[in-house]
Amino acid sequence: MSKEKHLGIRIDSEMHYKIGYISKYEGRSINGQIRYLLNKCIKEFEDENGKIEMDNE
Repeated sequence: MSKEKHLGIRIDSEMHYKIGYISKYEGRSINGQIRYLLNKCIKEFEDENGKIEMDNE
């Protein structure tokens, strides 16, 4: 990818606390933990359904 994209999400305070707790336990920032989880989700999907190809826009 040529440029990183910004993604803002809204979460409640309990979820924020819990993802912060897990990320600290795993040695990551909250942002790093969320990126890790997104990558894990994408890998699991592609393992089951095949690689997702990006459109050349």
